[in-house]
Amino acid sequence: MRTFLKSILITLVIGLFACKSEPKQTEAETGVVVEDTAVADSVGMLDLVQRQTFDYFWDGAEPNSGLAPERIHLDNIYPSDDKNIVTIGGTGFGLMAILVGVERGFITREQALERYEKMIGFLEKADRFHGAWPHWLNGETGKTKPFSKKDDGGDLVETAFLIQGLLTVGEYFKNGSERELNLVDRIQKLWKEVEWDWYTQGGKDVLYWHWSENYGWDMNFPVGGYNECLIMYVLAASSPTHGVSKEVYERGWARDGAIAKDTTYYGLPTVLNFYEHDDYPTGPLFWAHYSYLGLDPRGLSDQYADYWELNKNHALIHYRYCVDNPENFKGYGPECWGLTSSYSMKGYAGHRPGADLGVISPTAALSSMPYTPKESMDFLRFMYRDQDSLIGKYGPYDAFSFQNQWYLPRYLAIDQGPIPVMIENYRTGMLWDLFMKNEDVMNGLRKLGFKSPHL
Repeated sequence: MRTFLKSILITLVIGLFACKSEPKQTEAETGVVVEDTAVADSVGMLDLVQRQTFDYFWDGAEPNSGLAPERIHLDNIYPSDDKNIVTIGGTGFGLMAILVGVERGFITREQALERYEKMIGFLEKADRFHGAWPHWLNGETGKTKPFSKKDDGGDLVETAFLIQGLLTVGEYFKNGSERELNLVDRIQKLWKEVEWDWYTQGGKDVLYWHWSENYGWDMNFPVGGYNECLIMYVLAASSPTHGVSKEVYERGWARDGAIAKDTTYYGLPTVLNFYEHDDYPTGPLFWAHYSYLGLDPRGLSDQYADYWELNKNHALIHYRYCVDNPENFKGYGPECWGLTSSYSMKGYAGHRPGADLGVISPTAALSSMPYTPKESMDFLRFMYRDQDSLIGKYGPYDAFSFQNQWYLPRYLAIDQGPIPVMIENYRTGMLWDLFMKNEDVMNGLRKLGFKSPHL
């Protein structure tokens, strides 16, 4: 098994990477003239995992819409009969992964443009609710697939993840050809049509996650306190047409300052209070990823937090927890770490310190590459050198447990998507630099009192 992966890495290193256009990497990046075998292997592994996870959103895209399938099961077993269901948040991640594909030479700019036109054409016609898309859509019809009984309408958080990706694509093409500028105009129209202010329930000082034509505000999910949703508040404040005030951010998101009541865990400050309703000291690691695929945490701060310190400490706490391994789960250690929400032995579970089932989710460590480069690279080497039975055509499988001798050859878009994007941010900062060029976003950050090198 190791011989198989070694042959792939050698192929990558000598520049014979299977792609649809000529690679754009320099000789140093591809490893052609690199004499240090460890460095060459690391570059090859980064190239390989980025290519495989990109392929989820390229070759694995839902055929009719071009959007990201909610899940891909290589065993072709879909217990909920949802093979054709696409995810709005995962599509936002996929939009950014496709840009990685262009810059890494996996596809051409023209191929990406054609795919984007298809995706945006579908999104323009799909169900929306005061400008917000639902959590899931049927990829064949564009109609809402309810996430739960009353969650059959607009999902503002998933919409924020999608908009983050759309605005990043817009920045990439904004100085391009007439055809590319047309795409940018269509993105701008979708962005301006999201009614963020509607989701305050008519002026309350908090954003609500859901609204349904059938059930109104029955889901009753005000978004406050730290989690994955910072990007939603930033975009809501940034909207040039349906913006919300700073007070919504301060009273809703920050809970009148209570968000800043941090704790110390494994010798590191959590910086913000992670849980309003229970005693868990920290959250699943996707909280350090989803909002920061485009929103650059380097030097980003407001009156409540330094967001680089927040995310770096979050990742290091997970690392130290797995090294300490207080539950004595098999396999945990310096090379095998990282907990987040993912598949588990009995469905989907929110893995984190304090709610640990012995399940490692590869996206946790891999998508933390900017924050914990050494620790994340150690995990990457461990997976690709020693655990290739846990890797398939779209990269590492969603989750595994040595403790329970369990894994399935299955993937989730929301877990695969952050991997190529955050690794690219680690390597070049590309997605961060693009998103942070958006003038509306810069205005929103200023409105909320943020500081950033980009401002």
